[in-house]
Amino acid sequence: MKPFAIVLAATCFSSLSVYGQSEASTPSLEEMWQLLQTQQEQIDALKAENAELKAQQLSVLPVTILDEPVPQEREAEPTLEEDGLGETSITFSGHAMLDMGYQTKQSDPNWFDVLRPTKLPAFEDQYGDDGEFYSGVRQSRLGVSTHTPTALGDLKTLIEFELFGVGADEGETTFRLRHAWGEIGQFGAGQYWSTFMDIDVFPNSIEYWGPNAMVFYRNVQARWTPWTSDSGSRFAVALERPGGSGDESQLDSLIDRENIKSDFEVPDLAAHYRHVGDWGHLQVAGILRQIQWVDVGDDEIDLSGDATGWGVNLSTNLNFGRHVLRASLVHGEAIQNYMNDANADIGVVLSPDAAVPIGGEPIPLTGLVAFMDLNWSEKWTSTVGYSVQDNDLPRFSAPSSFQRGQYALANLLYHPHPRVFFGPEVQWGKRENFNGFTSDDVRFQFSAKYSFSKTLSGF
Repeated sequence: MKPFAIVLAATCFSSLSVYGQSEASTPSLEEMWQLLQTQQEQIDALKAENAELKAQQLSVLPVTILDEPVPQEREAEPTLEEDGLGETSITFSGHAMLDMGYQTKQSDPNWFDVLRPTKLPAFEDQYGDDGEFYSGVRQSRLGVSTHTPTALGDLKTLIEFELFGVGADEGETTFRLRHAWGEIGQFGAGQYWSTFMDIDVFPNSIEYWGPNAMVFYRNVQARWTPWTSDSGSRFAVALERPGGSGDESQLDSLIDRENIKSDFEVPDLAAHYRHVGDWGHLQVAGILRQIQWVDVGDDEIDLSGDATGWGVNLSTNLNFGRHVLRASLVHGEAIQNYMNDANADIGVVLSPDAAVPIGGEPIPLTGLVAFMDLNWSEKWTSTVGYSVQDNDLPRFSAPSSFQRGQYALANLLYHPHPRVFFGPEVQWGKRENFNGFTSDDVRFQFSAKYSFSKTLSGF
């Protein structure tokens, strides 16, 4: 660059010298043109020389090629196709619930906060004086569920508890398992709603036990759902834990009931088909079961036997704008232990001369449920409905055997927040025995429910 700078300075100096002369010595235009051409030729020559020098310098410099750092490859995120698992989401949910009420008549004190026709008095003054105030939090609930996409289909699990004691804990406020369920793709196993039932029939009531004539049973089972649709239609079939009980009879004095033991050799077989549309859904369910009992006593009378139970359950939800009709009709034999509230599955069979019992027979049952959930607005709802169950008892059933039960309620609930509601409900139940004795109860209940749900994802 230096030679070029020198030439440029010389040119400028030469020009200044020319313009600095007197006018008398000013060169002609031709002489100035020749001077400029000469200067341009000198500049071009110097430029070419400068470029040649640069090329020579570069040719003798040591050449070093610096390797560019190779970016390290990030470990690829697991994909569903590679390891068969997607991200797991976990949902914690539940509610705290208060029940306070007054029953105008009597019921079994171990079932103080529910209305079950089978728990109403079987004879006059069985449970003492009429009228009782009750309160509790036994409907409170806690559960956790998970969802994980897999190559075999969605993997789902559910563990849920409530505080309503039954069985050996009846009447107690204690933890009770509701669901312990898992499913992947078409297959599920654990304790869950029976395949024979339709949980969507249960109305928006605050009384815990619900319609007595509804098929309602959380059963241990293995379920296969080979077909489903995007709308929610499906077909499912399951093997479920068997169970049953015997009915008391007028001939109890001839029977050592402690020597009668159940013997279930095969599981119950249940299935349902559900069709879903914009109007609601229709479900048809069926069940087939075998009930066996063995007389282990050493007397002359052997009451061992078996019976085949079966049932058909037709259920629906029908949408009428914002309102929903929830209804079901069930009929069968020896399916009482699948009902929400019922008597025994098996009744006593007598000898031809009606002298001694010789075995048992399945008891026919028919149940009807019809409830209307009325959604007046986002904050106000009501439910009103009726349920009835009838059992066709054998000829020599005990006088106090439960034969027919009725159940009805109406409420008005306020929802100040989507996860909070409270309000009053009036309930009525009636029991009718084999001998014609009846008892009933009217209850007034107020409940408040506070729910929560939180989902965590990315596991």
